Amino acid sequence: SIGNALHVLQLAQTVFGALHALQTFSQLCHFEFTSRLIGLNSAPWMISDAPRFPYRGLLIDTSRHYLPLATIKGVIDAMTYSKLNVLHWHIVDEQSFPIEIPSYPKLWNGSYSYSERYTMPDAIDIVRYAEKRGVNVLAEIDVPGHARSWGVGYPELWPSDSCREPLDVSNNFTFKVIDGILSDFSKVFKFKFVHLGGDEVNTSCWTETPHIKEWLNNNHMNVSDAYRYFVLRAQKIAISHGYEVINWEETFNNFGDKLDRKTVVHNWLGGDVAPKVVAAGLRCIVSNQDKWYLDHLDATWEGFYLNEPLKGINNTEQQRLVIGGEVCMWGEQIDASDIEQTIWPRAAAAAERLWSPLEQIAEDTRSATSRLSRFRCLLNQRGVAAAPLAGNGRTAPYEPGPCVRQ
Repeated sequence: SIGNALHVLQLAQTVFGALHALQTFSQLCHFEFTSRLIGLNSAPWMISDAPRFPYRGLLIDTSRHYLPLATIKGVIDAMTYSKLNVLHWHIVDEQSFPIEIPSYPKLWNGSYSYSERYTMPDAIDIVRYAEKRGVNVLAEIDVPGHARSWGVGYPELWPSDSCREPLDVSNNFTFKVIDGILSDFSKVFKFKFVHLGGDEVNTSCWTETPHIKEWLNNNHMNVSDAYRYFVLRAQKIAISHGYEVINWEETFNNFGDKLDRKTVVHNWLGGDVAPKVVAAGLRCIVSNQDKWYLDHLDATWEGFYLNEPLKGINNTEQQRLVIGGEVCMWGEQIDASDIEQTIWPRAAAAAERLWSPLEQIAEDTRSATSRLSRFRCLLNQRGVAAAPLAGNGRTAPYEPGPCVRQ
């Protein structure tokens, strides 16, 4: 077994490739209760393996419910077992702002409580923990919408006290705060991308607030112009801190030709968006909500497995612009008590599609069932509370029996 492991290390081109290879090796091994030795099933093995997509992501949301550091680390551990390599940390949203920002220390006044917060050392700890396991941490601030919590510490970021979202586009202080956040992020989150959101922007507060309405008139803008202005200015700030930018698909749907050409468009609404994005020459991440949203608690693992990121994209050059996909664990209906069984094993079904060559992916789920069932049992053995395969979405065991039949 040691010789096999060393051979794996010799063949790997990067340390992360070696980590993934050793993960595969570990899953081939089993404990023999009779001999009390670790055995290697069906040896010898010759596996030639490489990921189909470079970006294989999982989103967690710490604004809707706070997740303790130990819980986040547990998610990272489970990601490595299924070879997912990007933890998309949706840190803040309208409900809470739980992370410390040294440049603007009152921002985390918008947290749920004094105990439901992350310090900068906490964030560094998560990034380093993930890095050692071959996982990049993608930080997100969602602007200009989904940001009501920002104004708890700095009320001037709100359009008014009675109309608190989106952020005040007319106030230069808004962009100073974004600059401060991204400056602090750049010292911690070393992944080349940052996510700036840009989705679900309800601009009614801008037209209902006298000083913003005056600013719009003085600058000859309507609210659509202002939305574009905000997103593009935020992009420039991120780029100035060395980041490439990911934005949710609404930015592309509304003004795709104005986005920075290095923008990665994050699909979530419709299945027909990715072909349009790559046809326009931009990169894309696929997370269409009808298939890859884990908070849809009745969504089955079969739907996760059968969702193809390259659907409708036949041009080889355009296919390369789909850098990968991401399953999304939005936090409205989960917290530390049930996040693992909500993510797993469904996320692993998507992980297989993101890793394996397309020609090895079946058109149905019959051949994948036994693999995923055994992987789910492996997760349980390694301390991950992965739910059974049987039933709709997140479910409980339905009768007594061995793990692989649940």
